[in-house]
Amino acid sequence: MGTLIENTALVNYEAAGNPQTLTSNTTTITVAERINVTVTLQSAQVLVTPGATGEALLFTVTNTGNGTETFQLAMDSVIAGDEFDPTPAVPEIYFDTDDSGDFNAGDVAYTPGTNDPDLLPDESVSVLIVNNIPVAVAINDTGLSELTATSVTGNGAAGTVYAGQGDGGVNAVLGVTGGEATDTGEYLVSNVLVNVNKSQVVLDPFGGSEPIPGATLTYTITVEVASPGTAAVSVVEDAIPALTTFVSNSITLNGGALTDATDADEGEYDTTGAPTVVVRLGDLTQASGAQTIVFQVTID
Repeated sequence: MGTLIENTALVNYEAAGNPQTLTSNTTTITVAERINVTVTLQSAQVLVTPGATGEALLFTVTNTGNGTETFQLAMDSVIAGDEFDPTPAVPEIYFDTDDSGDFNAGDVAYTPGTNDPDLLPDESVSVLIVNNIPVAVAINDTGLSELTATSVTGNGAAGTVYAGQGDGGVNAVLGVTGGEATDTGEYLVSNVLVNVNKSQVVLDPFGGSEPIPGATLTYTITVEVASPGTAAVSVVEDAIPALTTFVSNSITLNGGALTDATDADEGEYDTTGAPTVVVRLGDLTQASGAQTIVFQVTID
């Protein structure tokens, strides 16, 4: 965007046996700004209970244009095709400031016109929309909620031109998204609510915490039922990250060692597909308490 494209033609010929070269005039054009944006849901279906508050859906807003662009955000929880309308919290939109993927006290509320995300080309921002769940809902009811990002420069039909409103005063042109994008997330009312959290600790070969090749990453996963009801036949699956190697016999459950093989204990290191740590927790209730899984990988 803003780049000059110049082109000059040459004609080579002979006149009276002498080679000649004729140069045309040079054509010049300045690349305009293309306005595009995508909104992508990152959350799986969110399990909720009747009357729950502060239930968040995570989205990524990405500037897929070729210039810096500012976007306004809006959410809508009154959407056809579900059994109930989630109730937007106040405030209702937050930035996932701590990159946790969850809504918590560290996240910054979005205020339209005040902290609209200003994104470079291909830059993204993580956004949470937060709803409360009505009390009068039934088990297995679903509720939809969506996030929309709209270019401050404008939105509408692809190809619409905004003269001089691009970076550096070039023209801005709406791309295929029309300067606006939306994606939708879903809540499912369940008779059991399960919380899962994952953390990591880095130990490098020199006793420090730098994530360098040879360093060990210790992952800890906790799973806990946070409501009445039973989470039946619960299984945790965690794919080994790319550029790392699983540490043999490093899986533990609640402090007890598990073998890597598929055998009588609850865990295994499954290599039939993408290498994955699998731990079978069985039927969980609140009385089961937190289930803690630990395993290690090394950075290649």
